[in-house]
Amino acid sequence: MPKLVSHRYVTRICLGLLTLFLSPACPAVEYEVGPGKACAEIEDVPWEALRAGDTVTIHWRENPYPAKFVLCARGTRDQPIQVRGVPNSQGLLPVIDGRNAVTRKELNYWNEVRGVIKIGGANRPSDTTPAYITMENLDIRSARPPYEFTGRDGRTPYSGNAAAIFIEKGEFITIRGCVLRESGNGLFIAAETKDAVVEGCYIHDNGIEGSYYQHNTYTAAAGLIYQFNRFGSLRPGCGGNNLKDRSAGLVVRYNWIEDGNRQLDLVDAEDSEHLRSDPRYRSTYVYGNVLIEHEGEGNSQIVHYGGDSGKTEWYRKGTLYFYHNTVVSTREGNTTWFRLSTNDEQAECWNNIVYVTTDGGRLALMTESGTLNLGRNWIKSGWVATHDALAGRITGTANLLRGLNPGFMDMENQDFRLEENSPGVDQAVELPDPLRAEHPIEWQYVPHQRREKRPEDGHLDLGAMEAPEPPETRVRTEFLK
Repeated sequence: MPKLVSHRYVTRICLGLLTLFLSPACPAVEYEVGPGKACAEIEDVPWEALRAGDTVTIHWRENPYPAKFVLCARGTRDQPIQVRGVPNSQGLLPVIDGRNAVTRKELNYWNEVRGVIKIGGANRPSDTTPAYITMENLDIRSARPPYEFTGRDGRTPYSGNAAAIFIEKGEFITIRGCVLRESGNGLFIAAETKDAVVEGCYIHDNGIEGSYYQHNTYTAAAGLIYQFNRFGSLRPGCGGNNLKDRSAGLVVRYNWIEDGNRQLDLVDAEDSEHLRSDPRYRSTYVYGNVLIEHEGEGNSQIVHYGGDSGKTEWYRKGTLYFYHNTVVSTREGNTTWFRLSTNDEQAECWNNIVYVTTDGGRLALMTESGTLNLGRNWIKSGWVATHDALAGRITGTANLLRGLNPGFMDMENQDFRLEENSPGVDQAVELPDPLRAEHPIEWQYVPHQRREKRPEDGHLDLGAMEAPEPPETRVRTEFLK
């Protein structure tokens, strides 16, 4: 049976020359995919012809869509190119599965082996730097060996570093409300990307067994914001990190990040001089997050900041601003809050809660190097400066609040809001400038992939979440989908 193609696309091609001469811009087109729609399959969409303002709407169906494609087109701020899923009545997202996927024959692009969906880098459509692209509400999976697809070279296996979404290059790219899973990397962003936002996604069950080189996300960009995402565990037997990043201008805020070899691995832009020379490379912002480390999750370090290439001149050599986070470890052995790669890296920490379920002496503030400046934070009593030999320095330990119990609402069920009598209630200190103006605390994460305005009564609590307000004053929770 011949594949169905939207009559609007046919009209566009047939009248293309006429439209070119009569109008400065083609009208935006919506391509609908799914049962009973003009495009039965994703490969029926003319991806090579997308223009500013176009929308591809993919409707849920019972069977996954076995498809892969490239987006290589430019939208505008007012007319973005949108690829969006439509969930079913139970909220299930349409699934795009890389297993046995088929690339539309009209497309021709390199690095097909690197992802189910690729943004940037193509022969057909003509290569450009994609811009103002939004992808939302899709469940994208299965970009990893031993899975295969059919593309320009016929039947082909995925590479080990393939990703559910691979952004080779682009600007003003938004990934929202997606599930990225069961791939080598859930999300991979290469260094020719700038001004990207990843929000409200669920990223989990990625990685390659026996390898430390694939992660839930592996990113490098000039300007990147992660917000309101849920990061779950990697696949069993996979040693990668949860969020690994080499960006300039990185902001990680209001996320739930659970497990991984490290929760945050923020290292050097080893292959990108333009990122290393970006002034934003020296400042990284991590705030309003819940970071959870469980027993058996590999490395005992929660956050690594600096570099891992071995070329220390490339390391971030700046400041990690780490505030209003809740850090919880259920490890039976040691937990280390920070690893700062050299004495040229420093972390500025305010208003955090750091809790281990084991004896407090198992909690170290840092490894051997760097400068850790502490403002007001609550930390489990009995902590030690390091489990190593301290060559850096720690300042501000007199500012710390200490105790045995932070007063979470329900530790067993991971409700990390604070009880009324918690030692962290109303204990936050005012953030220094320019954080108050440029990166204020405005929201808090709501499990899962939701957000709400952080309640304000004049005295913020420590950690990522305020103590609950009375029902009559509670701010409405917002869904990002």
